[in-house]
Amino acid sequence: MNSIYKHRFLILRRIVQISLLLLYVGGNIWGWSILQGNLSTSLVFGAIPLSDPFAALQMFSAGALITSNILVGALIITLFYALVGGRVFCSWVCPVNMITDAANYLRRKLGFNAIQKKQPASRAIRYYVLGLSLILSYVLGVTAFEFVSPISITHRGIIFGLGLAWAAMLVLFLFDLFILKHGWCGYLCPLGGFYSVIGKYSLIRVKHDEQKCTVCMKCKDVCPEQQVLWMVGKETQPVLSGECTNCGRCVEVCDDDALNFSIRTQVGETK
Repeated sequence: MNSIYKHRFLILRRIVQISLLLLYVGGNIWGWSILQGNLSTSLVFGAIPLSDPFAALQMFSAGALITSNILVGALIITLFYALVGGRVFCSWVCPVNMITDAANYLRRKLGFNAIQKKQPASRAIRYYVLGLSLILSYVLGVTAFEFVSPISITHRGIIFGLGLAWAAMLVLFLFDLFILKHGWCGYLCPLGGFYSVIGKYSLIRVKHDEQKCTVCMKCKDVCPEQQVLWMVGKETQPVLSGECTNCGRCVEVCDDDALNFSIRTQVGETK
Protein backbone atom coordinates (compact mmCIF):
# COMPACT_ATOMS: atom_id res chain seq x y z
CA MET A 1 0.00 0.00 0.00
CA ASN A 2 2.86 2.37 0.81
CA SER A 3 4.39 1.67 -2.60
CA ILE A 4 1.10 2.57 -4.29
CA TYR A 5 0.93 5.82 -2.33
CA LYS A 6 4.53 6.67 -3.23
CA HIS A 7 3.63 6.27 -6.90
CA ARG A 8 0.07 7.61 -6.73
CA PHE A 9 0.48 10.35 -9.34
CA LEU A 10 2.45 8.09 -11.66
CA ILE A 11 -0.31 5.46 -11.43
CA LEU A 12 -3.01 8.06 -12.01
CA ARG A 13 -1.14 9.44 -15.02
CA ARG A 14 -0.87 6.01 -16.58
CA ILE A 15 -4.56 5.35 -15.95
CA VAL A 16 -5.48 8.64 -17.65
CA GLN A 17 -3.13 8.11 -20.60
CA ILE A 18 -4.16 4.50 -21.25
CA SER A 19 -7.87 5.28 -20.73
CA LEU A 20 -7.71 8.08 -23.30
CA LEU A 21 -6.00 5.76 -25.78
CA LEU A 22 -8.70 3.11 -25.22
CA LEU A 23 -11.43 5.71 -25.75
CA TYR A 24 -9.82 6.87 -28.99
CA VAL A 25 -9.47 3.25 -30.16
CA GLY A 26 -13.10 2.58 -29.24
CA GLY A 27 -14.27 5.72 -31.01
CA ASN A 28 -12.38 5.06 -34.23
CA ILE A 29 -12.70 1.28 -34.46
CA TRP A 30 -15.86 0.32 -32.57
CA GLY A 31 -17.84 3.51 -33.05
CA TRP A 32 -17.97 4.66 -29.42
CA SER A 33 -19.20 8.24 -29.23
CA ILE A 34 -17.33 9.18 -26.04
CA LEU A 35 -14.16 10.34 -27.76
CA GLN A 36 -13.56 10.24 -31.51
CA GLY A 37 -10.72 11.54 -33.66
CA ASN A 38 -7.14 12.04 -32.51
CA LEU A 39 -5.04 14.46 -30.46
CA SER A 40 -5.14 17.05 -33.23
CA THR A 41 -8.92 17.24 -33.44
CA SER A 42 -11.58 15.30 -31.53
CA LEU A 43 -15.28 15.15 -30.75
CA VAL A 44 -16.60 14.37 -27.27
CA PHE A 45 -19.98 12.61 -27.29
CA GLY A 46 -20.25 13.52 -30.96
CA ALA A 47 -20.92 17.17 -30.10
CA ILE A 48 -18.14 18.95 -28.19
CA PRO A 49 -15.13 19.80 -30.38
CA LEU A 50 -11.58 19.66 -29.05
CA SER A 51 -8.63 20.84 -31.13
CA ASP A 52 -4.90 21.17 -30.57
CA PRO A 53 -4.33 24.96 -30.56
CA PHE A 54 -0.77 24.56 -31.83
CA ALA A 55 -2.05 22.52 -34.78
CA ALA A 56 -4.67 25.21 -35.39
CA LEU A 57 -1.92 27.87 -35.40
CA GLN A 58 0.01 25.86 -37.97
CA MET A 59 -3.12 25.59 -40.12
CA PHE A 60 -3.60 29.35 -39.89
CA SER A 61 0.06 29.94 -40.82
CA ALA A 62 -0.31 27.56 -43.76
CA GLY A 63 -3.29 29.56 -45.04
CA ALA A 64 -5.80 26.78 -44.48
CA LEU A 65 -9.45 27.52 -43.82
CA ILE A 66 -10.12 27.08 -40.09
CA THR A 67 -13.67 25.91 -39.42
CA SER A 68 -15.71 27.08 -36.46
CA ASN A 69 -15.42 23.61 -34.87
CA ILE A 70 -11.62 23.77 -34.93
CA LEU A 71 -11.64 27.34 -33.61
CA VAL A 72 -14.03 26.52 -30.75
CA GLY A 73 -12.15 23.31 -29.96
CA ALA A 74 -8.81 25.15 -29.85
CA LEU A 75 -10.31 27.78 -27.55
CA ILE A 76 -11.66 25.12 -25.16
CA ILE A 77 -8.29 23.37 -24.94
CA THR A 78 -6.41 26.66 -24.54
CA LEU A 79 -8.64 27.81 -21.68
CA PHE A 80 -8.48 24.42 -19.95
CA TYR A 81 -4.69 24.20 -19.98
CA ALA A 82 -4.30 27.90 -19.17
CA LEU A 83 -6.25 27.29 -15.96
CA VAL A 84 -5.03 23.81 -14.99
CA GLY A 85 -1.43 24.03 -16.14
CA GLY A 86 -0.42 23.93 -19.78
CA ARG A 87 2.08 21.14 -19.59
CA VAL A 88 -0.20 18.68 -17.82
CA PHE A 89 -0.82 17.62 -21.42
CA CYS A 90 2.79 16.43 -21.60
CA SER A 91 2.66 14.26 -18.46
CA TRP A 92 -1.02 13.27 -18.24
CA VAL A 93 -2.20 12.96 -21.86
CA CYS A 94 0.64 12.61 -24.37
CA PRO A 95 1.39 8.93 -25.21
CA VAL A 96 5.05 9.75 -25.91
CA ASN A 97 5.45 10.49 -22.18
CA MET A 98 5.16 6.78 -21.40
CA ILE A 99 8.01 6.04 -23.80
CA THR A 100 10.33 8.78 -22.56
CA ASP A 101 9.54 8.01 -18.91
CA ALA A 102 10.53 4.38 -19.51
CA ALA A 103 13.78 5.46 -21.17
CA ASN A 104 14.68 7.81 -18.35
CA TYR A 105 13.78 5.25 -15.67
CA LEU A 106 16.20 2.82 -17.33
CA ARG A 107 18.73 5.62 -17.72
CA ARG A 108 18.72 6.21 -13.94
CA LYS A 109 18.97 2.49 -13.20
CA LEU A 110 21.95 2.09 -15.53
CA GLY A 111 23.70 5.10 -14.01
CA PHE A 112 23.88 7.09 -17.25
CA ASN A 113 22.91 10.30 -15.46
CA ALA A 114 26.05 10.11 -13.32
CA ILE A 115 28.16 9.81 -16.46
CA GLN A 116 26.50 12.71 -18.31
CA LYS A 117 26.08 15.28 -15.54
CA LYS A 118 26.01 18.31 -17.82
CA GLN A 119 23.42 18.40 -20.56
CA PRO A 120 24.94 19.37 -23.93
CA ALA A 121 21.85 21.28 -25.10
CA SER A 122 19.66 24.25 -24.24
CA ARG A 123 16.02 23.89 -23.27
CA ALA A 124 15.34 26.98 -25.38
CA ILE A 125 15.68 24.80 -28.51
CA ARG A 126 12.00 23.80 -28.27
CA TYR A 127 10.96 27.44 -28.63
CA TYR A 128 13.09 27.81 -31.74
CA VAL A 129 11.52 24.63 -33.14
CA LEU A 130 8.10 26.10 -32.29
CA GLY A 131 8.85 29.26 -34.24
CA LEU A 132 10.41 27.31 -37.10
CA SER A 133 7.31 25.09 -37.31
CA LEU A 134 5.08 28.13 -37.84
CA ILE A 135 7.47 29.68 -40.37
CA LEU A 136 7.72 26.44 -42.37
CA SER A 137 3.93 26.04 -42.21
CA TYR A 138 3.61 29.49 -43.79
CA VAL A 139 6.30 28.89 -46.43
CA LEU A 140 5.32 25.33 -47.39
CA GLY A 141 1.56 25.65 -46.96
CA VAL A 142 1.35 22.57 -44.72
CA THR A 143 1.14 21.97 -40.97
CA ALA A 144 4.89 21.44 -40.71
CA PHE A 145 5.23 19.93 -37.24
CA GLU A 146 2.07 17.82 -37.53
CA PHE A 147 3.50 16.33 -40.70
CA VAL A 148 6.51 14.85 -38.84
CA SER A 149 5.35 14.91 -35.20
CA PRO A 150 6.30 11.71 -33.32
CA ILE A 151 3.37 12.49 -31.02
CA SER A 152 0.88 12.31 -33.89
CA ILE A 153 2.65 9.34 -35.48
CA THR A 154 2.65 7.40 -32.20
CA HIS A 155 -0.94 8.30 -31.31
CA ARG A 156 -2.36 7.46 -34.72
CA GLY A 157 -0.23 4.33 -34.87
CA ILE A 158 -1.64 3.04 -31.59
CA ILE A 159 -5.21 3.81 -32.69
CA PHE A 160 -5.10 2.57 -36.27
CA GLY A 161 -2.29 -0.01 -36.13
CA LEU A 162 1.32 0.66 -35.31
CA GLY A 163 3.08 0.22 -38.65
CA LEU A 164 5.92 2.76 -38.87
CA ALA A 165 4.95 4.12 -35.45
CA TRP A 166 7.18 1.38 -33.98
CA ALA A 167 10.18 3.09 -35.60
CA ALA A 168 9.23 6.51 -34.17
CA MET A 169 8.73 5.03 -30.70
CA LEU A 170 12.06 3.19 -30.84
CA VAL A 171 13.97 6.29 -31.99
CA LEU A 172 12.49 8.38 -29.16
CA PHE A 173 13.28 5.70 -26.59
CA LEU A 174 16.89 5.27 -27.73
CA PHE A 175 17.42 9.03 -28.03
CA ASP A 176 16.32 9.66 -24.43
CA LEU A 177 18.18 6.60 -23.17
CA PHE A 178 21.57 7.06 -24.81
CA ILE A 179 21.82 10.61 -26.18
CA LEU A 180 20.09 13.18 -23.98
CA LYS A 181 18.29 12.93 -20.63
CA HIS A 182 14.64 13.92 -21.16
CA GLY A 183 15.82 14.85 -24.65
CA TRP A 184 12.61 14.97 -26.65
CA CYS A 185 10.16 16.35 -24.07
CA GLY A 186 12.63 18.58 -22.25
CA TYR A 187 14.58 20.07 -25.15
CA LEU A 188 13.06 19.53 -28.58
CA CYS A 189 9.27 19.18 -28.54
CA PRO A 190 7.64 22.43 -29.75
CA LEU A 191 4.24 21.33 -28.43
CA GLY A 192 5.73 21.20 -24.92
CA GLY A 193 7.12 24.68 -25.48
CA PHE A 194 3.72 25.91 -26.68
CA TYR A 195 1.95 24.56 -23.59
CA SER A 196 4.68 26.06 -21.38
CA VAL A 197 3.65 29.48 -22.68
CA ILE A 198 -0.08 28.75 -22.27
CA GLY A 199 0.38 27.46 -18.70
CA LYS A 200 2.52 30.34 -17.47
CA TYR A 201 -0.22 31.65 -15.16
CA SER A 202 -2.14 28.44 -14.46
CA LEU A 203 -3.72 27.74 -11.07
CA ILE A 204 -2.38 24.32 -10.08
CA ARG A 205 1.20 24.52 -8.81
CA VAL A 206 3.73 22.53 -6.84
CA LYS A 207 4.89 24.44 -3.75
CA HIS A 208 8.20 23.98 -1.95
CA ASP A 209 8.49 24.39 1.84
CA GLU A 210 12.13 25.23 2.62
CA GLN A 211 11.71 24.60 6.38
CA LYS A 212 10.88 20.93 5.77
CA CYS A 213 13.50 20.34 3.08
CA THR A 214 16.62 18.30 3.91
CA VAL A 215 18.14 18.94 0.45
CA CYS A 216 18.24 15.25 -0.49
CA MET A 217 17.67 16.29 -4.14
CA LYS A 218 15.53 13.24 -4.95
CA CYS A 219 13.05 15.65 -6.53
CA LYS A 220 15.59 17.01 -9.00
CA ASP A 221 16.75 13.50 -9.84
CA VAL A 222 13.31 12.50 -11.14
CA CYS A 223 12.06 15.86 -12.43
CA PRO A 224 11.94 16.07 -16.26
CA GLU A 225 12.33 19.86 -15.98
CA GLN A 226 14.64 20.14 -12.98
CA GLN A 227 15.42 23.83 -13.66
CA VAL A 228 11.91 24.69 -12.38
CA LEU A 229 12.95 23.41 -8.91
CA TRP A 230 15.63 26.07 -8.47
CA MET A 231 14.17 27.02 -5.06
CA VAL A 232 14.74 23.58 -3.48
CA GLY A 233 16.84 24.00 -0.34
CA LYS A 234 16.89 27.77 -0.78
CA GLU A 235 13.48 29.28 -0.04
CA THR A 236 9.77 28.58 0.34
CA GLN A 237 8.38 29.23 -3.11
CA PRO A 238 5.81 27.82 -5.54
CA VAL A 239 6.97 26.47 -8.88
CA LEU A 240 5.76 29.25 -11.16
CA SER A 241 7.49 28.24 -14.37
CA GLY A 242 5.19 27.19 -17.18
CA GLU A 243 7.73 24.48 -18.04
CA CYS A 244 6.64 22.40 -15.02
CA THR A 245 4.58 19.44 -16.26
CA ASN A 246 2.72 18.93 -12.95
CA CYS A 247 3.60 15.24 -13.17
CA GLY A 248 3.83 14.99 -9.36
CA ARG A 249 6.99 12.87 -9.30
CA CYS A 250 8.81 15.39 -7.11
CA VAL A 251 5.92 15.26 -4.62
CA GLU A 252 5.98 11.46 -4.57
CA VAL A 253 9.71 11.04 -3.93
CA CYS A 254 9.97 13.78 -1.29
CA ASP A 255 10.19 11.99 2.08
CA ASP A 256 10.27 15.35 3.87
CA ASP A 257 6.81 16.43 2.69
CA ALA A 258 8.48 19.61 1.47
CA LEU A 259 6.74 19.51 -1.92
CA ASN A 260 2.98 19.43 -2.43
CA PHE A 261 0.37 20.58 -4.91
CA SER A 262 -1.33 23.89 -4.16
CA ILE A 263 -3.59 26.45 -5.79
CA ARG A 264 -2.34 29.81 -6.95
CA THR A 265 -4.54 32.55 -5.47
CA GLN A 266 -2.68 35.56 -6.85
CA VAL A 267 0.22 36.09 -9.23
CA GLY A 268 3.25 34.62 -7.52
CA GLU A 269 1.20 33.24 -4.59
CA THR A 270 -0.18 29.82 -3.66
CA LYS A 271 -1.91 28.38 -0.66
